[in-house]
Amino acid sequence: MRLIRFGQPGMEKPGIVLQDNWLDVSQFGEDYTEQFWATDGPKRLAEWLAGNPKLSEIDKSTRLACPLTRPSKIICIGLNYADHALESQMQAPAEPVVFFKATTAMAGPYDDVILPRGSEKTDWEVELAVIIGKEARYVSEEDALSHVAGYCLHNDYSERAFQLERGGQWVKGKSCDTFAPLGPWIATPDEFDDVQNLRLWLSVNGKTMQDGNTSNMIFGVVFLVHYLSQFMTLLPGDIISTGTPAGVGLGQKPEPWYLKAGDIVELGGDGLGCSRQRIIPFQQ
Repeated sequence: MRLIRFGQPGMEKPGIVLQDNWLDVSQFGEDYTEQFWATDGPKRLAEWLAGNPKLSEIDKSTRLACPLTRPSKIICIGLNYADHALESQMQAPAEPVVFFKATTAMAGPYDDVILPRGSEKTDWEVELAVIIGKEARYVSEEDALSHVAGYCLHNDYSERAFQLERGGQWVKGKSCDTFAPLGPWIATPDEFDDVQNLRLWLSVNGKTMQDGNTSNMIFGVVFLVHYLSQFMTLLPGDIISTGTPAGVGLGQKPEPWYLKAGDIVELGGDGLGCSRQRIIPFQQ
């Protein structure tokens, strides 16, 4: 099942993608909230759909929103691909590098991305995001996947000067408004044969910058769910963004280069769909 949300900001409704059609499921009576995930929402929605309700088709010119409502937290994993750690001139970690991204950064998959005020080093990062479906606390690796509701595409935008040159924690460079476009959809686990073998790619103005595979993660999805649950409770709807392969602006040779107003970033992943963001300047 592929879950979408659509509509203008503040007026979003739930939908699904079925045989390439976008269908409005607001008659189901629930949005994709923490409660939806906590009560096995995808299964209940599938059962409701089996009753053959009459569904309205969504015009594909309609804005797609972030495919879930604001979660309790977005947890990100840094340097989780060996090639990205190398290009960043950082040592591959012995344990996952964990940081947070503010939920106010969330945006739709085709929304504009706003360069923060004073930004000179805004960068891109295509990532596989994991959506938690069942509360996870001290879970084993063997049980980890039973806590996963689905997966989606995430562009973990980063302002590198804020992140690396201003002291303190990385969260400052990760949490600017619009810096977490998610979607176009959340795909449930049955949509994938193996999430540790998915191609992820990203281009800037038509030039391919990243072309990697989740098989190259240092720490895979199973371990990350297990590991994080040793330190915090993962709630239904929480997002784990699992890191990015090589090819970010920071790692370009002979010198880094970054996004500017007018640039177009496109990205995608196997089974995750594609998204596209236009970079626009900050306006007071």
